[in-house]
Parts: sequence; structure tokens; C-alpha cells
Amino acid sequence: MCGIAGIFHLETAKPVDPARVRAMLDAMPHRGPDGSGIWTAPGVGLGHLRLSIIDLESGAQPMLTDDEALAVIFNGEIYNFAEVRAELEAKGHVFRTHSDTEVILHGYRQWGEECVHRFNGMFAFALFDARAQSLWLVRDRLGVKPLHYALLSDGSLIFGSELKSLLAHPLLRRAPDLSALEDYMAYGYVPDDACLVAGVRKLGAGETLRLVRGRPLPQPQRYWDVSFADRTKSSPQEQEEELVALMRQAVRSRMVADVPLGAFLSGGVDSSSVVALMAESSSQAVKTCTIGFDVAALDETAYADRIARRFATDHRSRIVSPDDYGLIDRLAFHFDEPFADASALPTFRVCELAREQVTVALSGDGADEAFAGYRRHRFQMQGERIRGLIPASIREPLFGMLGKYYPKADWAPRALRAKSTFLELAGSGGEAYAASVGVTPHALRQRLFTQEVKGRLGGYRAEDRYVKAMANAPARDALDRAQYADIKYWLPGDILTKTDRMSMAVSLEAREPLLDHRLVEFAARLPVSQRIRGNSGKYLLKKAMEPYLPQDILYRQKMGFVTPISAWFRGALAGEATAIAGGSALARTEWFDSAMLARIATDHRSGVADHGRLLWQLLMLDKSLTRLFGV
Repeated sequence: MCGIAGIFHLETAKPVDPARVRAMLDAMPHRGPDGSGIWTAPGVGLGHLRLSIIDLESGAQPMLTDDEALAVIFNGEIYNFAEVRAELEAKGHVFRTHSDTEVILHGYRQWGEECVHRFNGMFAFALFDARAQSLWLVRDRLGVKPLHYALLSDGSLIFGSELKSLLAHPLLRRAPDLSALEDYMAYGYVPDDACLVAGVRKLGAGETLRLVRGRPLPQPQRYWDVSFADRTKSSPQEQEEELVALMRQAVRSRMVADVPLGAFLSGGVDSSSVVALMAESSSQAVKTCTIGFDVAALDETAYADRIARRFATDHRSRIVSPDDYGLIDRLAFHFDEPFADASALPTFRVCELAREQVTVALSGDGADEAFAGYRRHRFQMQGERIRGLIPASIREPLFGMLGKYYPKADWAPRALRAKSTFLELAGSGGEAYAASVGVTPHALRQRLFTQEVKGRLGGYRAEDRYVKAMANAPARDALDRAQYADIKYWLPGDILTKTDRMSMAVSLEAREPLLDHRLVEFAARLPVSQRIRGNSGKYLLKKAMEPYLPQDILYRQKMGFVTPISAWFRGALAGEATAIAGGSALARTEWFDSAMLARIATDHRSGVADHGRLLWQLLMLDKSLTRLFGV
């Protein structure tokens, strides 16, 4: 796990100032506390920050071939590097190190760009080919590791692991992209196909970008995508056996490290499954950690303790207060772009706890997306059944009218919160799912934005990307389409961004075995009944883990990290809520209707309405603006 940054001149091989590459690295020292390196040649400069995991003595980067024809900088891990290395050695390649980085160099020399199909891992790397005068940028299949890039006025392309590394370059123009603002207000994060800084792009999950000097900037090429179009013909018993074998292989491959290794343990199905298979493969007690809250309704440490005892792990837990808003400025620094998933707060704390004893931690991330574990997946299936039973000519006006006049009741029991359900049933399945994954509905955004912003957006609507992705998904049914869109947008934009930034904030490498691409491909071929059955999501995963985990762990209601943000804005953060409407960086942009913002803050503080999530979203945007644009 590391940080990378670089500069490549597209037009002519102008000299690259190493000081500029150094400044880009210095903007993100947390990504590589164990060392750094810079290499330049005519027209190219590569920089690397190292968090040493594999081959501590000789794995330094940038790494070059003996003839200096190829140079690479690499962030991440290639878990099957030993197998790929053995194959290359059989073909006559001679290795100087024991690192997975060198496998990229030799793999490229042997297979060219096809080498990426042989790598199983999480990675973002840049490879310079001196003979071809090209730079090849690559990101892993699921988007675990980030990579940003931008074209500058001097004809150079700059790139880096984090946006802040690009911001360190003096020629990057800092202007906002209002379509990304619309995206953020819709989703609570800026998706991978957008950036709040105009002109900056993110290489997408499963994409490559080959730059050749003297040629225009091309479009990225996709080398991998998940398909839900096929169904497995194996029996349920065979599916269970194959799933456990794939999970076991994924976990074992991610336990290879030359530094202390452990796991996050929440006591839920996903992290408990990972720990169970780690314990099976380890000759020593697995190091696990969990955080709990001093509010009983939010605390899951008892479940984590049970799993720790069951598998005799070396377990540590720490109780933290849910009132952890003191981290807000630190979160804004590490995310760069605004990020409104409040579970980032406890995620930071559990990473901080893990880093006290280990350098690598395995997580349970990805199972909900791959195996349909979210409640919204079940709701989407149910909604599509209703849409299929009632003709659109009846359904749209009927549910549209009910949705319009039914009172909004966020405070009421779930069964009485029907307004959004009626509105979703009135529309298409894609529209309904786009609304269900959103944070601030389109109608509310229209009331929040000023006329000028709405005019500049020109009818652009953030939800359309979900609708389009679902319509074009390689899929058979509604659940397939919803999961495909989640893997394409929600997973890299929210879940993996959160884990990467919060783990790297404390120089910890997080690994996600349940996002092994072979496991994701297997899950996509499962019948719907093996993903969702009754009210249970992740059905096959739970069934397969019954020999390992207790029933009440497998089938208890999902909790997840919870933060009491609504209470904060009626207490310690009440002043922040007021400032959002006037005097803050956000207010100075004139993007939002100030009277509307003031009413939202007032109604929330008085208890007339619950706008806690929206206020948190606005606050995180406000915190990012000064860093990004000096507002």
C-alpha cells in the first residue's frame, strides 16, 4: 500500500522538475511513511511513497528494468504474484527482488497490456515504456485503489493517488464543476466518473489509459466488467462448496505479508466469515479489533467478542463516544472532495485501533454488493413485482397521487413512511432504485439550488447515471440490474473510498477478500433465490457459513456503523448549522438559496423536521470548499 504521483508530457519530452513531483508526494505523506523515491527522464517524472508490506529490503520504487526501458510505480498488492512470477521465470525472466512490483515489469515485457488480466489484486499503477514513449495507467477491477489525473495547460498530464497530490501542482486550475456538485448532493459522495474540481478525472474501476507522446489524450479502455447475464447450472450444494473454496482462497492470498497482519471484526456476517477463514489458515492467533459505542443500542462488541472467543483470536476492543465530531476537519483533509457518509467517523477509529498493532487488516467489505445484502435490494425486487402486476397507465397516476399527498413522516414507524414508496412505485424500476440509493431527492435539490446553478446545470440530473447503468446492465432481472449499478457506482464511490482514505489516514493497509474478482463473478451467476430468500439477503453466503458461525450471528438484523448526526445539529453543532446559511464558505459560493438553508437549520434545531443528514452533507461540503477552491 502506497501513494503514487507523476507527470508525463504528451507533446514533447520536456524536462520534468523533480521538485514538482516531490511536492505532489509531500501532499499525502500518510500513504507512505516508510520511504519515498523519485525518478525522472525526458518528458516523464514518477514519484512513490512506500508503506512496506512485501519484500521490505528490496522493493523500493520507482522500479526499473535492468536496461531502464521500463519504469513502474505501484500502489496496492498483487496477491497472486508468486504464481505469475513462477510462470515468468519458466519463460526465462530473471528477478532481482521478491516484490510483487517487479512482476508488473516482467509481466508487461512478456504479455504487453494483456498482463493486467493475469493480476489478481488491488492496484493502481503507472508504467513508463521508454521505447514506445508511452505511459500506461491501470486501476484494479473493482476500484479498490484510487487514481486521479488531469491535463494541464503546458501539455502535461499529472496523476496521483489522491486529489490533494494534483492540487499541489501550480498549473492545476481550481474551478468547480457544478455537475459534480449535483452528483454530491444526490448521493453524498462524488462518483468515480466525476470530480468537484473541473478538469480532474478519476480512472474508473477496471480501466486502463495508455498515453503515447505525440498523440492526443485518448479515452480510458475497460478491461473488466462484471456480468449478471448468465446463471450457474450447479446444484445448491455445489454452490456452497464452490463459495467456501473461493472465499478460503481469497482470504489465504490476502494473508501474505512481511509485516503484522490482522482483521476488523464487527460481529456481523461478513467480517466474522473472514475471521473464521483466517483462523482456519493461521498457525497463530489472528489479531482482531472492534470498536463499540457507549450507547447500548448502537454497540455490537458483544457479538464481536463471541466470534473472537469462538476462534481464539487475539482480540482488542475500544469503546468510543458516538459524539466524535471532533474528527470533521481531519475527515475533510483526507477525503479532499466532500464525503457525507458519516460512518467514516467510526471507520477511522477502527483503523486507528488496528494500526496500533498491525500494518495490514482484512475487512468484510464487498459482500453486500456482491451477494445482495442491502435492504434496498429486497425492496427493489418487491417494487418490480408490483410494477409488473399493474399497468403503467394505472400505476403512474395512482401512486403518483398517493405520493404527492401522503405526508412525509421520517419520525414515524417504518410502516407509516409510505410517501417515498408511493413515489418510487409511480416511476420506473431504474428511477426507483436511483432514488433509493440517493441522499437528497431531486425535488429538494431543486429547491436548494439557486436559479443560476440550475441554469448552468442545464437539466443535468445525477440519478440518470443509475437509470442508464441499470437499463444497459448485462443482467436478467431487477436484482441483477440494481447490484450491477451498485458495483459500478456505490461500491467504488462510497464504500471503497471510505475504506481507502480512512485506512491510509493512519498508514494502514486494508484488504477486502470478499471483493476478489473471481468471487464477485461467481456471485453474479447465482440464481436470485440464492442471493435473496424471503427477508434474508446474502442467502448463500449465510448458508455456506453455517458450519463456521452461530445462527444468531448469521441471521441477526444488520446494524452497521451509526452516528447520531441529527442530535449533533441540535447540540454541539447547532452553530455550524446556522453558519451554513450565512457566513460560511458554502454561503459565499451563492450556489444555494440562503433562505432555504436558514429554514432547514431552524426547522431542524426546533424539532419541526429532521434534516440532520442534509445538514451533515452541507457541512462536509463547506469544509471541502476552502481546501479545494480557497473560498
